[in-house]
Amino acid sequence: MEESRDNQENVAELVYDWNEKERRGPLLRAAPRFVDETIRDGLQSPSVKDPSIEEKMRLLRLMDQLGIQCVNLGLPGAGKRAQEDVERLLRFIVEEKLRLVPNCAARTVASDIQPIIDISQKVGVPLEVTTFIGSSPIRAFAEGWELGRLQGYTRDAVKLIVDNELPASFVTEDTTRSHPKTLDTLFRTAIDEGASRLVLCDTCGHATPDGLRNLLNFTRGVLRAMDVEDRVELDWHGHNDRGLALTLGLHAFEWGFHRVHGCGLGIGERVGNASMDLLLLNLHLLGLLDPAQHDVSCLVEYVEAVSQYTGVPIHPSYPLSGRDAFRTATGVHAAAIIKAEKRGDHELADKVYSAVPARVFGRQQEIEIGHYSGRSNVIYWLRAHGYEADDALVDKVFSAAKRQDHTLSEAEVRAIIDG
Repeated sequence: MEESRDNQENVAELVYDWNEKERRGPLLRAAPRFVDETIRDGLQSPSVKDPSIEEKMRLLRLMDQLGIQCVNLGLPGAGKRAQEDVERLLRFIVEEKLRLVPNCAARTVASDIQPIIDISQKVGVPLEVTTFIGSSPIRAFAEGWELGRLQGYTRDAVKLIVDNELPASFVTEDTTRSHPKTLDTLFRTAIDEGASRLVLCDTCGHATPDGLRNLLNFTRGVLRAMDVEDRVELDWHGHNDRGLALTLGLHAFEWGFHRVHGCGLGIGERVGNASMDLLLLNLHLLGLLDPAQHDVSCLVEYVEAVSQYTGVPIHPSYPLSGRDAFRTATGVHAAAIIKAEKRGDHELADKVYSAVPARVFGRQQEIEIGHYSGRSNVIYWLRAHGYEADDALVDKVFSAAKRQDHTLSEAEVRAIIDG
């Protein structure tokens, strides 16, 4: 263990980290907290299949192991099956003594909220209710809504939740395209009725970092004016239409949001939500996750389970969990990794051509053979697969690879060897 730690320190000294230059103060004001939306918002993707209840239970175990603090169990207002699933999952959390705080989504109507109240009372466990309403002018125009109507729905919904002694989170859909006058009215109404959390949503993936910062400053101004900064927390819920969801999620933590939402593998409606696994990966690499609370060794297992249960394939180049994440057939890259391994330094081999340490997450560097490969690739591959890497065999495989237009599979290499 001491030798491994020494190796890590030595390798760290070989990386000049521009990420840390001119940093003023700690990156985060508090330990990061997460809300996993995989089995609710993630399942709104038109390409997914709904996992079985047993599969959802396994995902809850993995979320708990990863140290995710809160999970959205579903939208009971969607019907009987959704209600039964939420109740079974809530009982499962109690039975397994998982650390997860459960919540459920609901429109700002009693028919959505009452089933959550009923499930909470049946199981005897508080269920945070995240009640949502569209707040942007474009949505209001399309729906024919007026502000007074939205305010009434907000007032009645939050009051019903609070009267039944459940935590009330108020969600403004499409917050990042909403007018400040509308947000001011709805935020104040929800807080006056007892909401303890505001969830700011980039429902259509519209926001840039500037937009997120401006919206956060505005919302904090409302909370300061109401003198409720100490009792009302803020969540960020982002979508990935511009490809900015991960970046915005990390900024949200840095700029002081209390919780950030995401889904495993980034699944969700249209192009998906912020990727929960990539949020965890990056915060781990930044040294911001307490190892006693967050076991990231199961991060790949979590992504693979989400993929398997929803039917969404993992793209080969997806960070950490993709097939190609630690796989190379390029001669220059492979040569550097091979030289590092010859030193007996696995930490160096992991880092010389990757910012992510494969072995921490149960992965390893893989060297393949293709038309961009060098002789070192062939020698490494042959020895790794039990062949004597004599010059004649190396030349044979190397020459054949140069005539191809793709990375060779194991079967193809063996066929060349035997041919």
